[in-house]
Amino acid sequence: MKKYIFIAILLTTVLVFGQKTKKDILQELDNKNEFYSSIAMNIWEYAEVGYQEEKSSALLQETLKKEGFTLKVGVAGMPTAFIAEYGSGSPIIAFLGEYDALPGLSQQATSEKISNGKIAGHACGHHLLGTASTAAAISIKNWLKANNRTGTIRFYGCPAEEGGSGKVYMSREGLFNDVDVVLDWHPANKNSANPVVRLANKSAKFRFYGVSAHASMAPEKGRSALDAVEAMDYMTNMMREHIPQEARIHYVITDGGKAPNVVPDYAEVYYYVRHPNRDVVASIFDRIVNASKGAALGTDTTTDYEMIGGTHELLHNLTLQEVLYKNLVEIGGFSYDAKETEFAEKISKTLNEKSLDISLTEGVLAYSTKLKPKGAGSSDVGDVSFNVPTGTMGIATWVPGTPAHSWQAVAAGGTSIGAKGMILAAKTLTATAIDLFSDESLVKKAKEDFLNARGKDFKYTPLLGDRKPALDYRK
Repeated sequence: MKKYIFIAILLTTVLVFGQKTKKDILQELDNKNEFYSSIAMNIWEYAEVGYQEEKSSALLQETLKKEGFTLKVGVAGMPTAFIAEYGSGSPIIAFLGEYDALPGLSQQATSEKISNGKIAGHACGHHLLGTASTAAAISIKNWLKANNRTGTIRFYGCPAEEGGSGKVYMSREGLFNDVDVVLDWHPANKNSANPVVRLANKSAKFRFYGVSAHASMAPEKGRSALDAVEAMDYMTNMMREHIPQEARIHYVITDGGKAPNVVPDYAEVYYYVRHPNRDVVASIFDRIVNASKGAALGTDTTTDYEMIGGTHELLHNLTLQEVLYKNLVEIGGFSYDAKETEFAEKISKTLNEKSLDISLTEGVLAYSTKLKPKGAGSSDVGDVSFNVPTGTMGIATWVPGTPAHSWQAVAAGGTSIGAKGMILAAKTLTATAIDLFSDESLVKKAKEDFLNARGKDFKYTPLLGDRKPALDYRK
C-alpha cells in the first residue's frame, strides 16, 4: 500500500511541477527574444511582395514544423499560404500571420532615407506580424502541452495582405468555419486594443487597347490607350464631389506607353475604392467601371478590367477587445534605451513632429469603443471577422507619429524598436489565448457578440467574386 501511495504522490508532484503558468510562458517569450528577432529580421531582409513570399513563408513553416505543428501548404490556391495546427478538440483558437512587403519602399534601418537596393520594403511591418503570431502559437503549444490541456491552436500563414486579399480566398474556401476565435494584431505607432475602423475595399486593374502610330507623322491613324486612361481618371476625379465623404478612391497608372513619339496602343490604371460599408464600395466601383466604358467610347479604344482584390470592413467583437486590452495593460509597454532614443528623435524630426512622445509606447491608449473612421485603412482581416469572432490590436513597433507605408516604418521595423514591439504583441496574444482556453464563458460570449453584430440573416459574399487568387498582381 505504501508503495502505491508513494507512486501517486510522485505522479502528482510531476504533474504539478511540470505545469506552466501564464507568467512562465510569457517569461519564455522574453528569453527567446533573440531567436524570434532573428526570424523577423530575415523576413525584413527578404522583403518579398504579395504571392512571391517563398522564403518568408518557408521560414515560418519550418519554425512551426520543428515545434511539432502539422502543416497544410498551398491552401486556397495560394502557394505561399499555409495552416499550421497543434492539439485537438475545442476550443480552436487561431492566430493570423502576414509576411508580404510593399513595392517601391526599399530602405535601410537608418534614420535617413537610404535605399538598401531591394525592390520592396516592410513598410507595414508584416515581418514582425507574422513572427509574433508564430511565437504566440508556439507559446500556446507549450502551455497546452505542459498543462496537459485539450484544445487546438492554429496559425494561418496569410500571403498578399497588401491588395492581394489572401485571407478572402481562405474565407471563401471555408478554412475558418470551424474556428472558435481569431486573434490578430498589427504594427503601429502606439499600443492600443481599441476597436478600430477598417474600410471595405475593392480594387481592379483597368486596361485599354488602342492603335499605335507615329505620334508626329501619322497621329490620325493612332488611337491612344493613354488618352483613355486619362479620360477615365478625369471623370473619376469629377465624381469625387458626388460620393460619400468617408469614401476614398486611389489610382496609379501602371502602364502609360513607352515612348512619347509612339501613340500608346496599351495602357493600364490600377484603382482602389474604400468606404466603411461594403455595399457603398460596390456601388462606387460600378460607377468607376462606367467611367472606364465612357473613356473607351470617347477615345475610340476598347477596355476591360481584372478584379484584383476585395475586402469587407472589420466586424468588431468587444468581448475579445476587452480581453486583449486587459492583457496589454497588465503586460505593459516598453522603454527605449539610449541608442533607440537617439534613432527615434532623428526619425521624429523627419516626420515634422514637435517632440518625441513615447507615452503610448511605454503605456497603452485608454480603452474606448468610439470608432474613428478618419485615417482608416483596409485589411483582408475584415472578411475573417465576418466568418469568426475576431479581436485585434495595434502595437508600437514604429516611432510615434510614423505613418504606415512610409520609409520611416521600414527603418524602425529593422531595428530593436520593432523587435521589442513584436515581443509585446506575442506576449499579449499568448496571454489572451490562455485566458480563452481557461474560461469557456469568454469564448461563448465572444460568439454571442459576433452573431448579434453580424445579424441573423447575414450571408457571406466575397467582394472579389469567384475569381482565382491574383498570383501575378505584383508582377
